[in-house]
Amino acid sequence: MSSSVHQTWSSRGAFLLATAGAAVGLGNVWRFPFVTGQNGGAAFVLVYLACVFLIGVPIIMAELAMGRMAQLSPIGTINALVSKEHAGPVWRAIGFLSLAVPFMGFSYYSVVAGWSLYYTADAMLGAFQAMSTAESQTLFGGLVAAPLTNVLLQGAVLMATAAIVGGGLRGGIERATKIMMPGLLLILLIMIGYNLVAADIGQAFTFLFAPDFSRLTMTSILIALGQAFFSVGVGVGFMITYGAYLPKDVSIPRAAVTVASVDTLVALLAGLAIFPIVFSSGLDPSEGPGLVFMTMPVAFGVMPLGYLLGILFFLLLVLAAFTTTIGMLEPIVSYLEERWRSSRLVMSCAAGLVVWMSGVFPALSDNVLAGVRPVSFIPALADKSVFEVYDFLTASVLIPINALLIALFAGWIVTRSAFEQELAMDRDKAFSFSLWHILIRYVVPFAVLVITVTGLMG
Repeated sequence: MSSSVHQTWSSRGAFLLATAGAAVGLGNVWRFPFVTGQNGGAAFVLVYLACVFLIGVPIIMAELAMGRMAQLSPIGTINALVSKEHAGPVWRAIGFLSLAVPFMGFSYYSVVAGWSLYYTADAMLGAFQAMSTAESQTLFGGLVAAPLTNVLLQGAVLMATAAIVGGGLRGGIERATKIMMPGLLLILLIMIGYNLVAADIGQAFTFLFAPDFSRLTMTSILIALGQAFFSVGVGVGFMITYGAYLPKDVSIPRAAVTVASVDTLVALLAGLAIFPIVFSSGLDPSEGPGLVFMTMPVAFGVMPLGYLLGILFFLLLVLAAFTTTIGMLEPIVSYLEERWRSSRLVMSCAAGLVVWMSGVFPALSDNVLAGVRPVSFIPALADKSVFEVYDFLTASVLIPINALLIALFAGWIVTRSAFEQELAMDRDKAFSFSLWHILIRYVVPFAVLVITVTGLMG
């Protein structure tokens, strides 16, 4: 179907590590705890898990399979499949959305990654020792209010990511994720081990695993769906891209379940790493986006071994951020590589620079653009800052729309036989394939459409 210019993964393990790493990120460590705290805890977690495995996994399988069919970037893959199936040009939107989503997501995600770098340095300098709530708020407020600092930190994240991606699939992405992912998991386990001894892990278990459905609203369900997609990387473009580099002997169904399971495990482990400290310190789990940047430093400042835990925690955020930013930049660079076939490092740096130009706006959201409400004409979004609009449009609008289009395209346009061959579900696995086909044709589109439209209307 294609003349691929791309490398393939060196092994199944390298693919799983890189793909799970791209899925695991600040969506798990930064976003998951605060949206869980804001939306009722365990009931939200159950809806999130249902969205991941009943809606997310079938789409992951579809994205990986389509990528491997064409062995091209998201735009190249969708264009090739549209031509092969003689489909209407409207489906080409999937390819463009699969680049627009990581572009827009990276534009504001890099701001939070920059904060993580800043706080890691502060933790190493002992800035959190005996810090009061007011001092923590002042520290975070001073950071977000400094335009030059935010833009430079963002630039450091973008250029570091560009350097890794520019190193190539094996020399850059694989090498980096083989260090970052084990490091991330090790830090999480160290923090949970500490919580078992010195923090209120029982209350955290209750909060995460004892559901109160009276606190669940349709808005919460929409957020859970968006969080599931944002977290596992559905509709973001890197699944199609990473699938294009996948050898034929790797089982896509097993890979999809493994990636979703690792991603979910990390999200829950992050909750068990963060919430016991929050509860032990008498802090508020529904603090919002500032949970890890305003409440956690206060806790680290008064707890035993808080200096070391503070360093580990913010280093965890840095690792989580970079495993995902790599996956956000790669689809863009993959497309540029097909289009111009120039130096990969040059194209990575050029793509990073363009993302930086877009990311300046969310970076200035709480300082130069603090009073700007870009969609004030929409009542439900009237109070959202530039940064919040980027987040809402990416996680709750564009990703679900792209996921819906991918499900419809995979379920109704691409032939059943093409997926049977790619997913390696022969007659012995007929039931499994039929279940996937029913989910991708009917259940996934219906669920995404109903939840998204109802949530947006509400």
